[in-house]
Amino acid sequence: MKTIAVCNVADLNDGQMKEVDFDGEGGKVVVYRLGDNVHATSAFCTHYGANLAKGVLTADGRVVCPWHGACFNVCTGDIEDAPAPSAIHSFQASVKDGYVHVTADPARTTKPNMARAPKLLSTGAVGGGGKGVVIIGGGSATFHAIESLREHGYSDNITVLSKETYAPIDRTKLSKALITDPSKVEWRTAADLKIKYGTTLRTGVTVTSIDTSSKQVVLDGGKESISYDILIIASGGTPRRLPVEGADLANVYTFRGIEDAKKVDAAAQEGKHMVVIGSSFISMELVVAVAKRKLASIDVIGMEEYPFEAVLGKEVGKGLKKYHESQGVKFHMQSSVEKIVPSESDSSLASGVVVNGQTIPADFIVMGVGVAPATEFLKQSGFTLEKDGGLKVDQFLKVQGHDDIFAIGDIAWYPEHKSGENRRIEHWNVAGNHGRAVGKTIAGEPQPFVKVPIFWSAQGQQLRYCGLGADYDDIIIKGDPVEMKFIAYYVKQGRVVAVSSMQNDPVVSKASELLRLGMMPSPDELKAGKNILEIDISSTAAKGRVEST
Repeated sequence: MKTIAVCNVADLNDGQMKEVDFDGEGGKVVVYRLGDNVHATSAFCTHYGANLAKGVLTADGRVVCPWHGACFNVCTGDIEDAPAPSAIHSFQASVKDGYVHVTADPARTTKPNMARAPKLLSTGAVGGGGKGVVIIGGGSATFHAIESLREHGYSDNITVLSKETYAPIDRTKLSKALITDPSKVEWRTAADLKIKYGTTLRTGVTVTSIDTSSKQVVLDGGKESISYDILIIASGGTPRRLPVEGADLANVYTFRGIEDAKKVDAAAQEGKHMVVIGSSFISMELVVAVAKRKLASIDVIGMEEYPFEAVLGKEVGKGLKKYHESQGVKFHMQSSVEKIVPSESDSSLASGVVVNGQTIPADFIVMGVGVAPATEFLKQSGFTLEKDGGLKVDQFLKVQGHDDIFAIGDIAWYPEHKSGENRRIEHWNVAGNHGRAVGKTIAGEPQPFVKVPIFWSAQGQQLRYCGLGADYDDIIIKGDPVEMKFIAYYVKQGRVVAVSSMQNDPVVSKASELLRLGMMPSPDELKAGKNILEIDISSTAAKGRVEST
């Protein structure tokens, strides 16, 4: 351990954070000043390594990553929000002789050591309280529920039942980079989950029903059952297929997991014709992932006038469409698929897609047309499902009528904190924060779900989005989406409810905090030129406003 004077306290204003060198060997720490108190942490987000000092600090002690909304407590280093997979290091900080002194292990200030080890459980504590928590599913919601349960002191058994054959992975990288080796995107190995988190991971198993009266999860049609004290249903989504002729041909793919990535990766080779059905996040990320592979053609079929239009609006969609066209992508918008035609040489394979009476040649096809909640197994178990197959939950993500069952992630219809709307959102970050909230609740600190959803996507530049509510009636755009550098504010009934951006970090991270705190400027203020990055939410002067929300 070393104690080093890292900066003059007069250079660190109230509500300010600053990245400083530590020990001259490439080490970095971030120092924070909140009123008369100073704090210090490691300098990099544990998600993808962003510099935290370029993010957003709030008066209630949160530092938000500038890229994807991961958030940490500056006093303890603990995770506040997903997608952070690990806590950051918290270092002792004090003021002496006008300087901020930080005491730290230099090895913990370098980028490879940015993550803090999980809070280890004593062997005697794990499994000491009965059947414990059983989680159905192996995705983002599951991983973050495990992390949160242990972080907040839950010490009984945790058992995960997953259809997938690998530990929870960073699924977002599959569509963005077509990674086909699960070991390269696992958040934790099965061994780590067992040893460090006291979690039993059962992979390759299928849950076929739940007996709520005896509190048992039934596997593989009754061959086995697992008892639970508390059940978390995080079964995720099943990719949809359009109900058109030829949809089940062998080279017509959907996209969800590692096996799907392997199929698309193998098919997307030089000289091949690719057709993508759907023009939103998954579809367009796959287009980016294969755009440099010298395919003969990439065709995108969409129902709207522009890609991403439903979420981002026409003007942003138009700018993104122009970018993709510059990369050789051809769009068939305001169109629907009539049928998929089989090859004359092999009737099991598709050779084209018929749109507007014309056949688009295809060596392979990807349907990116959304997912359905993976809840078929609940139909015979007495659960009431919504029309789309989702499960309605309360503000604590508890299934209605079941005090010991939670539903999180893609399947959950939950009451959104600020808008009051019931939402079901299919995104990694929402699922992760569902898991974190439920983990805290089960561990004895009831936590209503109050996070502002944050999305991101690689589209030539990094697209960021945060928002509340399902729609909007006006958009205020600063910058030019055609140049892939803009901020868009989405307005509903006279209030800004969402923000998207490109090349303007940390605008969306700041916007997510302003929405959380109810401090977002009015549309008129934004039109008059107000810059949200200049709004004070971190100083002593802002503290009363922040803590009262």
